[in-house]
Amino acid sequence: MAPKIIWLFSFVALYWAYCIFWGIKGAMTAKTASDYFIAGRGLSLWVFVLAATATSFSGWTFMGHPGLVYRDGFQYAYASFYAITIPFTGVMFLKRQWMLGKRYGYVTPGEMLSDYFQGDAIRILTVVVALLFSIPYLGVQLGASGFLFNVLTDGLVSVNAGMWVLSLVVLIYVASGGLRAVAYVDTLQCILLAAGIIITGFIALNLAGGFDSLNAGFGKLAASDVGKWGTTKGYGGGDYNAYFAIPGVIQFTAGLGRETPVGGLWTGIMVLTYMFALMGIHSAPAFSMWAFGNASPKPFAPQQVWASSLFIGGILFFFTAFQGMGAHLLGANPLVNEAGLGISQALDAGIAKKPDSLVPNYFNQIADTMPWLVGLLAVCALAAMQSTGAAYMSTAGAMLTRDLYKRYLNPTADHATQKFFGRMGVAFIVLSALLVATFSRDALVLLGGLAVAFGFQMWPALASVCWFPWLTRAGVTLGLFAGLLGVIFTEKFGASIAGAFGYELPWGRWPWTIHSAGWGMLLNLGVAIPVSAITQSASQTEHKMKYHNFLREHATLSESKRGLIPVAWGITLFWLFFGIGPGAVIGNWIFGEPNAGPEGWTFGIPSIWAWQIIFWILGVFMMWFLAYKMEMSTVPDKEVEALVEDIGDVVQQPTS
Repeated sequence: MAPKIIWLFSFVALYWAYCIFWGIKGAMTAKTASDYFIAGRGLSLWVFVLAATATSFSGWTFMGHPGLVYRDGFQYAYASFYAITIPFTGVMFLKRQWMLGKRYGYVTPGEMLSDYFQGDAIRILTVVVALLFSIPYLGVQLGASGFLFNVLTDGLVSVNAGMWVLSLVVLIYVASGGLRAVAYVDTLQCILLAAGIIITGFIALNLAGGFDSLNAGFGKLAASDVGKWGTTKGYGGGDYNAYFAIPGVIQFTAGLGRETPVGGLWTGIMVLTYMFALMGIHSAPAFSMWAFGNASPKPFAPQQVWASSLFIGGILFFFTAFQGMGAHLLGANPLVNEAGLGISQALDAGIAKKPDSLVPNYFNQIADTMPWLVGLLAVCALAAMQSTGAAYMSTAGAMLTRDLYKRYLNPTADHATQKFFGRMGVAFIVLSALLVATFSRDALVLLGGLAVAFGFQMWPALASVCWFPWLTRAGVTLGLFAGLLGVIFTEKFGASIAGAFGYELPWGRWPWTIHSAGWGMLLNLGVAIPVSAITQSASQTEHKMKYHNFLREHATLSESKRGLIPVAWGITLFWLFFGIGPGAVIGNWIFGEPNAGPEGWTFGIPSIWAWQIIFWILGVFMMWFLAYKMEMSTVPDKEVEALVEDIGDVVQQPTS
């Protein structure tokens, strides 16, 4: 057996022991349903900071993101801004959800929304969103873990066998210990995720002969028309090598989006709406439960600003760029190899057909010299894949128990019964994800594309609860339903449904280079706003104002800071437009034409990369301004008094 495989199994065994330890400890600690489902509202500052960061950035960040940077170039690297846009959603909603959860004893977002809107349709739709998010998202992560072990064991462990065995341990510790076990395991997973990305980035730099050699290679590649997309051909982004420029603001391609965009997919509008989709990670129902599980809002700001925006953002804009863009010059791009523009042939040219294999290929470069490090990096990747999946397993199981079983089948269920059905819910979700991943990978890919876009459709509901009382129950419920349909029928999954009935959708996937999350939200708000306008009710408004008056009493800015509100709006809109929106086309050339080379680049690196780094720094400032200066994620000055410790201890009858 190869040394790297021995080291791999040894590190995995240690990692599993840590996971199971916290599963057992969590099970012993969870005396009540609240203990099990939301850690007894007692998560500490650093546990939440690390755990929420690990949950936000999954194995896709570790494995898939570098592969897509390699496939599409710096135009896709704008996606690294999700280090800011994901926690941006948290800035908008987490503090206020925590306050409501503490005040009224909510355990699931379904309980909060049902109570606020005085109706159960929104509760059921929230559970649907949780399942549609959790099962495919988890399936993608588990499938990737099986693929990783298949590659690193040189085929000794099959993809399916690896996936099922690795998933068993996750099931054991999540089902046993609940959210507390998930949180404490996630603290280690966060450290492993970050360390793994950094180390892999250094491997890429070493193979390239250092940063100067890598950057010089970028100059030669940018001056050519070699690449998957060729050149951007002047669609508002200039006529440059498409690896070093975004292809304009938007593309109204023939057939309403059915043809491949010219020069690449990642137009300014596509980047913006894709970032909207990834905002769905923090607006998904699972993160509402993370909010409820905290002892106070104190961890929110450091997690959102420093851990996510600054630290993870820096890792992505540098070390992931080294991995993805460096691969073109290290043998992974057959076109570059043929043109003689590469630095070496270290990587397998077959990566071009399977970009997800890029990171394992980097691991294998050190298999002979440092087999122990290969084993450690494999565990880093495994931890990244399991970090998000574990949280969604736990929270979705809780929603199945609280929002369906306890609400409708057994309103008087005691704590032991709730914990039992919570564990059964976790098992159901894991088994569903594994079956889809095992027997229908095509379906998994189709469903996986829907997950985060579905989560983003929760924004109007959360905005109503936290900020805007004029959105009504009918408006939000119908808007959410319309938004889910909008997402489905601008994705491949919707095309498959239409095809099953003998129809073909005329617009294809992501028409006009607008992501399905954007189309979904257009439909969502297009229904929610007018329906709310015609369904206003004095009694409903009076009921909702109970919540908003409480929030205003505890979370309103002082008079001395209210003058900063227009400034906050201006900073945010400026950043969204120029950092990740239509204005980002300026970044193609403002710091030197892509084909000018290092000597002609203002900062000595490609203009698009410099633009991204500058707006990453500005994005960190924006997050600091909102979270701290505008007090959107700080501890309320006035203590929140709990009226109900746990709404689950109160027998509730279904509302109409």
